[in-house]
Amino acid sequence: MRRVLVMWVLAPVLVLAGARGGHAQPPASPPPVPTPAAGKVLTLEEAVAIALERQPQIQARLGDYEAAKARVDQALAPILPQLGSSWTAARDQTVAQRVRGPRLQTNFEWDTSTTLKATLSQKLFDFGKTWAATDTAKANAGSSLEDLELQRDLIVLAVKESYFNMLFSQRLVKVNEQALERAALNLRSAKGFFEVGTQPKSVVTRAEVDVANARLQIIQAKNAVRLARAALNTAMGIRADAPTEVKDILGDQQPFSVDQSQLLTEALGRRPEYRQIKARTEAAEATVRQTFRNFFPDLTGNAFVGTTRSDMNEIWELGITLSWDIFDGGGKVARYREAQANLQAARERVHALELDISKEVDQAHSSLVETSERIQAAQASVASAEENFRLAQGRFDAGVGTILELTDGQLALTQALSTEAQALSDYRIAIARLERSLGRR
Repeated sequence: MRRVLVMWVLAPVLVLAGARGGHAQPPASPPPVPTPAAGKVLTLEEAVAIALERQPQIQARLGDYEAAKARVDQALAPILPQLGSSWTAARDQTVAQRVRGPRLQTNFEWDTSTTLKATLSQKLFDFGKTWAATDTAKANAGSSLEDLELQRDLIVLAVKESYFNMLFSQRLVKVNEQALERAALNLRSAKGFFEVGTQPKSVVTRAEVDVANARLQIIQAKNAVRLARAALNTAMGIRADAPTEVKDILGDQQPFSVDQSQLLTEALGRRPEYRQIKARTEAAEATVRQTFRNFFPDLTGNAFVGTTRSDMNEIWELGITLSWDIFDGGGKVARYREAQANLQAARERVHALELDISKEVDQAHSSLVETSERIQAAQASVASAEENFRLAQGRFDAGVGTILELTDGQLALTQALSTEAQALSDYRIAIARLERSLGRR
């Protein structure tokens, strides 16, 4: 006997995920934020806002979160009704033998049958397997949400650091431009003294070297501004060569006071990575429950109704199925042991992260205190260097000072101004890092 069989299984016509959760479709992308125009001066708040809307890393984490929410629906789907349909066509050949007289006659006959069915099944009881799988998916979705918040926090910190680094670089350009003006003034004085014969040629040569060095420092400082601008633009999610300008707030030294005894408590309550690892621990706990319940059977109700040819008789069936994998070679036991080990590891990671957060908060607070004290010392150094340079320049102009004394005073003043700018920038960055360690933005 030979058989020709054709099977067509229709997909379910009921879309359960869209009916339940309403997030089967991807979310609409936010409207694009225009690139800052040339000459526009951005505040720190505007730079952060641009980054939160445009940064592709944040958009990628948002897509991951939407996918995680869809997996919650996928985990819940097996406990809901399953509807399908099938059409089967079969053509059978039969052999019939008859004795006719002295001969044995063989006849080949073909018979075609067609069956159309609509099938409905409903899982009646699975000892909580589906609910445990759903709890795991929900915990993973919560972890994905915290990953999104973590990425936002990291982007905000990157924007703040790049913002203040750019301000520091711009401040260095001004410092070195002032140094160039002082060096040029000293060069004119040295030439005048040489022309009247009160100073040797070496004084003019040394002054020319100071001018050349000041110009070199300006070139390097301007290049640092370009690099800092590219870093800031990248952190904001716009073109690296965009002509971004920022508002200088380094001089706005605002006191930042915190209750040191409450820092760790605040950090553990606000840090997204801590909430994320707690969510992963919950997912591990749900996985342990799921793998344990896999030892139990499933009870499923099923039914179908349809017709069959050639006379199109009605066919139907109702039934209940109990399925139970009693032994699978130890796979379920191994998966249960794996889930327990993963849970224990997740709990230990929670403790490890608590220690890391505690260290990070303490270090960030110490850096803030140190940079605040460094600003005061740097400002005092600037005042002393300005007075020393004023005296050295007066002595040189009066013809009683040397060019070396004047050059040393000028170099000390430039270094003091640069140190002050560095301290102001480090202070604002220390605030940003402490806010990040506390889970603030």
